[in-house]
Amino acid sequence: MAMMIVGAASVTEQVCRSCGGSHINTFLKLGTTPLADRLPSSIDDGEEEPVFPLSVAFCGDCSLVQITETVNPRILFANAYPYYSSFSQALLRHSRDNVLDLIERRGLHSGSFVIELASNDGYLLKNYVEAGIPVLGIDPADGPAAVASEFGVPTHVAFFTRELAESLRRQGVRADVIHANNVLAHVADTNGFVAGIALLLKDDGVAVLEAPYVEPMIDHCEFDTIYHEHLCYFSVTALDKLFRRHGLYLNEIKQLSIHGGSLRLYVELQERVGVSVRDQLAHEKAQGIDAIDYYIDFSATVDKLKVDLSTLLRRLKADGASIAAYGAAAKGATLINTVGIGRDLIDFVVDRNTHKQGKYMPGQKIPIRSTEALLEAQPDYVLVLAWNFLDEIMAQQTEYRARGGKFIVPVPNPRIV
Repeated sequence: MAMMIVGAASVTEQVCRSCGGSHINTFLKLGTTPLADRLPSSIDDGEEEPVFPLSVAFCGDCSLVQITETVNPRILFANAYPYYSSFSQALLRHSRDNVLDLIERRGLHSGSFVIELASNDGYLLKNYVEAGIPVLGIDPADGPAAVASEFGVPTHVAFFTRELAESLRRQGVRADVIHANNVLAHVADTNGFVAGIALLLKDDGVAVLEAPYVEPMIDHCEFDTIYHEHLCYFSVTALDKLFRRHGLYLNEIKQLSIHGGSLRLYVELQERVGVSVRDQLAHEKAQGIDAIDYYIDFSATVDKLKVDLSTLLRRLKADGASIAAYGAAAKGATLINTVGIGRDLIDFVVDRNTHKQGKYMPGQKIPIRSTEALLEAQPDYVLVLAWNFLDEIMAQQTEYRARGGKFIVPVPNPRIV
């Protein structure tokens, strides 16, 4: 793979991450931005935050949408990684429902074995543990892995690679179910990761993956879901080609509303492609999702949203309103840095994740506080950075709303609710 070195921390890809093709067409440039989950611990710690180019391209050979910069994963994920899945009740319910469905559908029992790749703090696997089903989590972040252990989820602290899969298989490890939620898009070695899944699946096993879907990202202008951890933005067309390259078959899909629109993928070593996959492939062909023309206008749409949101916030501020934000999420970091939303507009950000509280948003250095700060300060408006959990957030903040507080939802069009 040809690539150009950009310092020691990242590389700029010149060919497709999936198929190695050279027909890469950049259709969105978001400038240089800081790392979305690297939260400064002080407003001025004397060190400049690292920034990297953030551009998005389409592969004309396999239809994969991808960013062109690869930041060293040890910088992204293994250094005090602050994301802990269990702080979202909606995600916990979503994950438990998934597990209970699989236990019933696959007839899983105490003799079965389940692996999760990027198992984080054990948020999903603990449901199998409660059912008496043996599990193994694999995750590179030692903080979340330690929490998983407290839940009784044995966790191997490492990046999942083909080499690790080969080592585990030599030890006789193979799984009835492999989970990989919102991780395939984060992996620099896309092919090695998928090859590793093929190695660890039992012959009749299933890999159940979840990934944000590129269609709602484009159609709903969810440009803030683009950041350096998210290397790929998948269509079913691109996924089908990727899996088949490694002897795997995408046999079933479910469309989910979570994270602004996602796919749950059921992947097996046996080919039995169902109607859900065939229909979605036909839909993508009809919509042109497998061609560059579908993406060409996205940049102009993003520019308009950025101007509209900035104008709204500045008008409210000029009218004397106070504004806070909810969700020190990675998507929030992209939004505030690409739109230029700083401390002149936003007083503070709140988040339920105690590991983020007391720190600052990347780039703009907006302080992160606990959610109780909304009632303490009672800002007039709250910009919802974690809009993918809007319903959960609004349900949590009934008292804030009863006092007259309002929410600003930034995508697909800025609006006050």
